[in-house]
Amino acid sequence: MTHNAIVLAGSRPGTDPFAQKYGAELKALIPIAGEPMLARPVQALLASKCIGKVIVLAQEPDRLRSALPGDARVELRPSGATIATTIRALCDDPATPWPLLITTADHALLEPAMVEEMCAAADDVDVAIGVVERRALMRRLPGTRRTWIRLRGGAYTGANLFALRSPAVAPAIELWRSVEQDRKKGWRIVSAIGPGTLIGAALRLLTLNDALDRAGRRVGLTFKAVRLDNPLAGVDVDKPEDHALVEAILAGKA
Repeated sequence: MTHNAIVLAGSRPGTDPFAQKYGAELKALIPIAGEPMLARPVQALLASKCIGKVIVLAQEPDRLRSALPGDARVELRPSGATIATTIRALCDDPATPWPLLITTADHALLEPAMVEEMCAAADDVDVAIGVVERRALMRRLPGTRRTWIRLRGGAYTGANLFALRSPAVAPAIELWRSVEQDRKKGWRIVSAIGPGTLIGAALRLLTLNDALDRAGRRVGLTFKAVRLDNPLAGVDVDKPEDHALVEAILAGKA
């Protein structure tokens, strides 16, 4: 199934010290291996067989235009103030081209194979969430620091890849809105599904599939975790250490 891609390229209000450290006005424009960070996931999406158009969303989209390839499938649109409000607006817009594959401007290691694996696994559910298992990432990058959700059978980090089948996913976005400010705290995400799920996760009684099944039942949708083969899908660029790591990986030094 062909998906249309959404790239979230928003920025925090005011100046961004992280972007300024690299001489950029916005995080999405931080240079990675000699090109604006935003260009890398957009190019990966355009090279993927399962992607139609690529829509880049930002509060001030015109400031990102020069970072994008000159491809007719790419368009810029204004975003909301937060991820949740932005995606909720897509659910309410009758012109939104479903189904959607959502990623972020800081997914600098995104590759077409990751995109295609995600799309292929998402056809039979309302919401698919890309994840990477801790042991796989630690084998590839020993010592790297990520946000982990620890459950029975393993610990997982997000891959900044989400597939949404239709506007019916709006209740899932509302659930996300309740934890958006604490998305780097794994326990807070799990607790949003309910106290029983939090206790079950804390005692390692629930698998990842168990937790997502409970989340789906809570909002009347089907959820699925997509365990991506390439552990580098779990690496994004949120801080200087990430920037150095990604540049080393791209240079073949990590």
